[in-house]
Amino acid sequence: MKPLLAITMGDVNGIGPEILAKALANPIVTQCCRPLIIGDAAHLEAARGFAPALPEVWAAPAVAEPAPAHVIPVWDAGVPAPPAKPGTLDAAAGRAAVAWVEAAVDLAMKGTAAGMVTCPLNKEGIHRAGYTCAGHTDLIAQLTGTLEYRMSLFAGAMRVVHISSHCSLREAIELVTAERVVESVRIAARALRGLGVALPRIAVAGLNPHAGESGAFGDEEVTSIGPAVEACRAEGIDCSGPYPPDTVFRQLRDGAFDLVVALYHDQGHIPVKLIAMDEGVNVTLGIPIIRTSVDHGTAYDIAGAGVAREHSLVAAITLAAQWAKSGWLQRSFAKGSAV
Repeated sequence: MKPLLAITMGDVNGIGPEILAKALANPIVTQCCRPLIIGDAAHLEAARGFAPALPEVWAAPAVAEPAPAHVIPVWDAGVPAPPAKPGTLDAAAGRAAVAWVEAAVDLAMKGTAAGMVTCPLNKEGIHRAGYTCAGHTDLIAQLTGTLEYRMSLFAGAMRVVHISSHCSLREAIELVTAERVVESVRIAARALRGLGVALPRIAVAGLNPHAGESGAFGDEEVTSIGPAVEACRAEGIDCSGPYPPDTVFRQLRDGAFDLVVALYHDQGHIPVKLIAMDEGVNVTLGIPIIRTSVDHGTAYDIAGAGVAREHSLVAAITLAAQWAKSGWLQRSFAKGSAV
């Protein structure tokens, strides 16, 4: 049976409803999974103008209610969305977006859903609603009780795990510790083994230009990153580095490595989005559920214009479905899978 995926609508004032409608109109999505949209049925129906081939939308009265055949069930988890105001920051829209994520996590943790996929929410919008989390990744980690988790981007051969995500560059530099690099490599190794990569080749990027040149341009490579790489190798992980950050991602693309550990948000995001902006998938690793997402934001500047591209969402859904059917999560969390 095709896996049931809980797919959250995100901020209804962004491009979430539009890319959802366009993705659900693509037969690839309904062929690979049974989508359960956590959001507002009226907003998805209103987006039909952007995707006339969208199947019939059905407002599910409860998540356990069997859906009629050939429809897209939409459940609001008891939190209907406010009226749409495309491109507008709205606390009510932020509040609904968070409530839908909470519902999807609950379904995935209970095993009702095989995994979850998220459309973008707006960080300022959820802060206006009273939430303090930095975004999806931190919120889902809190809801699953996960202490060590990492944001990552997957786009074909381009796989990048970040040791930090949404924080200032100054704070990100302070997070470059041997302990954090080691745990990031372990999480990456578990994920790759779960995907069937028998002997993962993991590269660690340097923080400074030319990977510091033996301390000439900064000493983090000598004091933290290098020792972390050696510690991982002692555990049996094929880990190497630190590599100059301006060349290691080209080596990843050319097949020299299976994954790169990036030292801060933009270091990892820029190369992936440059090469595969429309195909990139944001994956949260280290949590006990499957969670994928688009690799972009709410795009308020084009919300409601009908020009948003759904390709990243389609990639996120198909990747989550692939992992759910393959038993990836079980393998990645298997005892001893880190080495």
